[in-house]
Amino acid sequence: MASSNSAPPPSGPSDQGASKPRNKASRFFLLAGLSVLGLGVTGVLLVVFGLALAYPNLPELDTLTDYRPKMPLRIFSADNVLIGEFGEERRNLVRIKDIPDVMKKAVLAIEDDRFYEHGGVDYTGILRAGLHNALGSGGKQGASTITQQVARNFFLSSEQTIKRKVYEMLLAWKIEKNLSKDQILEVYMNQIYLGQRAYGFSSAAQIYFGKNLRDISVAEAAMLAGLPKAPSAYNPVVNPKRARTRQQYILQRMHELGYISDKQFEAAKNEELKVKTDSSEFGVHAEYVAELARQLVYEQFKEDTYTRGLNVFTTITKADQDAAYLALRKGVMDYERRHAYRGPEAYIDIPANKEEADDAIETELADHPDSDDIIAAMVLSATPQLITAVTASGEEIKISGAGLEQGRSWLSDKNPPNKRIRRGAVIRVMQEGKDWLVAQMPEIESAFVSASTTDGAIKSLVGGFDYNRNKFNHVTQAWRQPGSSFKPFIYSASLERGLSPATIINDAPISFDAGQTGGQAWEPKNYDGKYEGPMTMRKGLTKSKNMISIRILHRIGAKYGQEYATRFGFDAEKNPPYLTLALGAGNVTPLQMAGAYAVFANGGYKVSPYLISKVTDADGKILSQAHPDLAGDEKNRVIDERNAFLMDSMLKDVVRFGTAAKANVLGRRDIAGKTGTTNDSIDAWFAGYQPKLVGIAWIGYDQPKNLGNRETGGGLALPIWISYMQKALKSIPIEERAVPEGVMLVGDEYYYAENPPGAGVNNLDAPGHGTPAEEKAKDAVKNELF
Repeated sequence: MASSNSAPPPSGPSDQGASKPRNKASRFFLLAGLSVLGLGVTGVLLVVFGLALAYPNLPELDTLTDYRPKMPLRIFSADNVLIGEFGEERRNLVRIKDIPDVMKKAVLAIEDDRFYEHGGVDYTGILRAGLHNALGSGGKQGASTITQQVARNFFLSSEQTIKRKVYEMLLAWKIEKNLSKDQILEVYMNQIYLGQRAYGFSSAAQIYFGKNLRDISVAEAAMLAGLPKAPSAYNPVVNPKRARTRQQYILQRMHELGYISDKQFEAAKNEELKVKTDSSEFGVHAEYVAELARQLVYEQFKEDTYTRGLNVFTTITKADQDAAYLALRKGVMDYERRHAYRGPEAYIDIPANKEEADDAIETELADHPDSDDIIAAMVLSATPQLITAVTASGEEIKISGAGLEQGRSWLSDKNPPNKRIRRGAVIRVMQEGKDWLVAQMPEIESAFVSASTTDGAIKSLVGGFDYNRNKFNHVTQAWRQPGSSFKPFIYSASLERGLSPATIINDAPISFDAGQTGGQAWEPKNYDGKYEGPMTMRKGLTKSKNMISIRILHRIGAKYGQEYATRFGFDAEKNPPYLTLALGAGNVTPLQMAGAYAVFANGGYKVSPYLISKVTDADGKILSQAHPDLAGDEKNRVIDERNAFLMDSMLKDVVRFGTAAKANVLGRRDIAGKTGTTNDSIDAWFAGYQPKLVGIAWIGYDQPKNLGNRETGGGLALPIWISYMQKALKSIPIEERAVPEGVMLVGDEYYYAENPPGAGVNNLDAPGHGTPAEEKAKDAVKNELF
């Protein structure tokens, strides 16, 4: 019988073997865990050691702590309208306090809504982006903070490597230690590239919307905030649909974050944005002014011109410049309407397939850019009664009735295909009111400049019809014959040689040998071919009689006439001392003419036309300032006050009764001037003034040729001058000119006190030197006057 106290049987061999693997596994996992932990600690230590070594070697932050970005050259009008900008980077530095809250919130909403909470690296954002990307829900998200973007933009490349990312994080920490949050945001919002050569949101607001940053709406701020991610993809000029989609998403984010109210959100979502499609446009057509100012500033500041943020303030005003631009354009187009249509600019075969046709039309019209209101259009169909065409914007237009007049002769089916307005022809059109009309780009050029007569400040300058087509500045660079508009300077010289406005001079044919002209024998003629015999010098100028001017210069001497003209700013070498000088056969520029006629207007003082009043740096510190010569300062006097008064009196008669009588439409007694038409009607001028304002208009071909047998300075240039002055003089009171001391009035004529009637040169031709009929006529006129 077995005992109840017996011990349990010993365990078998199989039980002992099973415990050994478990112990080994435990030891293995323990060792593996310790190894991993050791490796982790080692890795962390290595990373920390690496960071410790790398951190001191990070670049200095001078470019951030002393932020001085490349700033473009900016050109302004006298009334602070931006008219030009030059530099690779178009930027307008704006301080954080001047950045509107709505712009800051729009940027934070899409780029870094936790900006004011993290320390440069947003770990929460990294985790969120990692989960989002791992789940594959929607497009990939990034987690770079604004601080990291600043680090990357200033110090790193954009390569996608772990090394670059580590350095970016280190730099972000360093930046956060050295700059405040507002300083970082200020740098970011001024430095970031936003397309169209715009750097910073202030410049972008101007380029895309034509606005100051402080004036943008919520909707506009959201549109701009969408640009940093991909400036080309979300550019509202190039990709308006994609830009709007991103703008709507940003508005949604701003609303979700509580940055804008429900009312603001709804209004912004539905706001129709007016994006400037031509980002090079400014508030005024002053391209020639801006380029001239750039050249002048570059002479002084060289390469710093385009990076220092120089602000150049010109003397022009927006109102004057607008008036001059419109006047010149109208004058040129009026000339075009009087002359034959030259036909379409190009022809293409329009494909039958609509999509292919649209592409072909768009491609062709891109080669024919619009010139302001002169628009290129592709003809879709044409009959003698109706033209249907489409513009580059896709607008389909119809031209009929009077609108066809310019191109009517080209609408006949009898014309050959290359002499006809037909389907596939590229033509120019203009809109007047609601009606369209056929037009053409002009071949002639024109120039207009106006300036103050008191100090020479240029008020307007239009150097040509279209700067984008022809950048040659005809105001400053075109050396042209002034024709009859030069005669007043010869007359002025004669007053210093004893002649007076009452001097009798014979308007009769005259001839000279080659030695007197500097070339060949010369038999000049009056413009109209008519001769009226003896007349007063005043009447000779009023009627612009060539024979009178020639006889005056012959009397005083061509050399004296040349030297005297230099007082007005003309170059002696450009105006040789020959008798042809009496008819303006030398060469002048419109700008020289402005300075010269100002002498008559201001009482005898030479003022030099100038364009730049001051140049400042980006902080507003004045770097240079104009100190112009002033009328009234006796050291600037170039002709006697009495001479200027008599010339002004005669030039007023040119307007009242002579070749410039059209100017009477202005209804002013204080305007004066002289028309100018050169030989063979190659150059047409009008030079005129009011006591405080001088204006010069010119029209001609770049390659000189006849403007037309009936085209004159009075018909071509004078209307431009009148159109400008109608606006420029609107608020300027009529100014009466006082008779200076030393001038006496006898009857209806003025004389120098030392040369009263009977003294001085009463009759230019010595008695007995004319034909019997001429002598009798001289005596009759003399007896009548004296």
